[in-house]
Amino acid sequence: MRLLVYNIRYGVGDGASSAVPLPGARYLFAEAAELDRIAAFIAEQNADIVGLIEVDVGSMRSGRVNQAEFIAEKLGHYSCYATKYGEASMNQMLPIVRKQANAFLAKPTVKGERFHYFTQGVKKLVIELELDHVAIFLVHLSLKYRHRHFQLRHLYELVNNSEKPVIVAGDFNTFWGEDEIFLFMKAAGLKSANTQGLATYPTRMPRMELDFVLYSESLKLTGFAIPDVPFSDHLPLVCDFEVPE
Repeated sequence: MRLLVYNIRYGVGDGASSAVPLPGARYLFAEAAELDRIAAFIAEQNADIVGLIEVDVGSMRSGRVNQAEFIAEKLGHYSCYATKYGEASMNQMLPIVRKQANAFLAKPTVKGERFHYFTQGVKKLVIELELDHVAIFLVHLSLKYRHRHFQLRHLYELVNNSEKPVIVAGDFNTFWGEDEIFLFMKAAGLKSANTQGLATYPTRMPRMELDFVLYSESLKLTGFAIPDVPFSDHLPLVCDFEVPE
């Protein structure tokens, strides 16, 4: 089974544009050509499961294009997605922001998906994708250190309650790298696919390990790569697993 995890930054590219000099303003403008390049790259990887972070599912920024469905159609995959904020969040009322989501794209081997929500932090969504012999959790953790650790406690409970081997993947926003999630990994019985602690952010000069694929010891990792592609401010992770039946 091949898993690709990628924070695509809503299809707005890898950094500030000279044409948009104000900080943060680049997040307001996605380009169809950039989304085409992202979709083509993902298709080349031939992944069974794709976990996408920072996906626009139909705001004015993306020209009302649901990026999850667009890429899934290119791959011939099933898709599931949800906005990152809880139903009671004020962010559900804001233009553009209310269309900011995470998504799974998968070949048609899915048994079901569940949407969980942290009680702490702004970004609350956890998507659980259940396959025949493994459960995969996709996360985008809080920028705030204290909130991240509340979220990791909740995530541990989700992992611990799974009856199948698990993979936990996504953008952890761990500014201190694996050291920050060491105790979570040990308690949950998980290993990092990125054994060398290679940085994934920012794309132009990676210096922080923000993105992770963590997996149960009963799974066998047979391949790992961080492709050097310039389509976002994060680099993607590509992992190959042998999943026991």
